[in-house]
Amino acid sequence: MKLYSGPVSLFSRKVEIALHEKGLVFERILVPFTQTKGYSPKNPDVVAINPKGQVPVLVDGDLSLYDSTVILEYLDEAYPGPSLYPDTPRERARCRLFDVFGDEVMLAPLRLLMHRTEPKPEDSERWDAKEAKAREAESALAGHFAEIDRALEGKEYLCGAFSAADIAVFMAVFWTRRLGGPSVKGLGALASWYARLEARPAFARVITEIRAADAELSAPVEGAFRE
Repeated sequence: MKLYSGPVSLFSRKVEIALHEKGLVFERILVPFTQTKGYSPKNPDVVAINPKGQVPVLVDGDLSLYDSTVILEYLDEAYPGPSLYPDTPRERARCRLFDVFGDEVMLAPLRLLMHRTEPKPEDSERWDAKEAKAREAESALAGHFAEIDRALEGKEYLCGAFSAADIAVFMAVFWTRRLGGPSVKGLGALASWYARLEARPAFARVITEIRAADAELSAPVEGAFRE
């Protein structure tokens, strides 16, 4: 099994956590990345498999897949135990909605913070304009944090037992904090859940790698991982 991944690719790292949680052995191929050029020039194998030319791409024998959610669902069906999805159709649907919430709903405002890891432009007005939009996005993300906190009230995990929902939403929260977004302070259920996941070996391993990649590739972000 091969995974084409990126050092600071949210969705690639999401898949890596899932692979580690399931105890699957895989060869990771990190595609070249810089903060100025992104993932260009793109890996030819990735371009050949994914029409969007993006990581993650998973190759398992003669099967090639892209899209982190499709990959997680495949892994859970092809390699059962420990399961990443609940048993019943209703609960699996709820789990998938949380996945959409992390991957799409939270990603929309989160994108407006992503310039913060790039070198600052000489034109300060461009930076200031981006920061104005980022501050608006932070307000939306704080609202999403509050939603997650309410969903976790009285629970250890979003869908009862640990699931793909926790991986997807954690990555969106982690990326928000990585980019200097709102804190989890004052959100007891969210903060406890975040710490619980952060302590799992699969999450801790990937978090350590992301931080190391940032130290090498990214500009320091003011307020990153604020308490």
